Amino acid sequence: MQSLQQSFEELRQRIRQGRRLSQTGNDPVFYLVFDPSEMLEVKKKLKTWAAKLELDGWQVHTFSMADAVHDILQNNDFRDIWLDAEAEAPLDFESINETLADALTADDNLKNMLQAKLESLAGTSNAILFVTDLEALHPYLRVGSLEQRLQGKFSVPTVMLYPGKRTGKSTLSFLGIYPEDGNYRSAHIGG
Repeated sequence: MQSLQQSFEELRQRIRQGRRLSQTGNDPVFYLVFDPSEMLEVKKKLKTWAAKLELDGWQVHTFSMADAVHDILQNNDFRDIWLDAEAEAPLDFESINETLADALTADDNLKNMLQAKLESLAGTSNAILFVTDLEALHPYLRVGSLEQRLQGKFSVPTVMLYPGKRTGKSTLSFLGIYPEDGNYRSAHIGG
């Protein structure tokens, strides 16, 4: 398995080359896959990686899934009702998680936030987007479902910092605990 630095250098090369258009019309989405035990190390390296990409001529932007999840849940009209229900049944994790997952996917809230970020970057010369904190999606959903619903909307190279395991060329296991999923249309690096 390659190191984080080796994976990042491969990512830089792949971004320079761009995604080659295939018959499936893939978007410029790259998954930088790393072992979940390296999540803190990736967060520490993010500023250095952004600086290196800026030296390559990129304008680096970020979208934090943790911030997006927090905003959606914090500002939901039903938040007070959820807190009351949780107080009545604090150990009913299945219902709590189902309710929160519904809030994130209802009206495509999370998808719309990421799409708005992508739209804000459309037409920006040399923009690149890092999508961070994917672990905040657990146990609600996986980023692959967002990628599928945003197909054709990735106007700039987008790097998903993906904590998980890679098996084969296109199969990923989110956080290394979910079943392997081969439904990703993106380029996978590392893992």
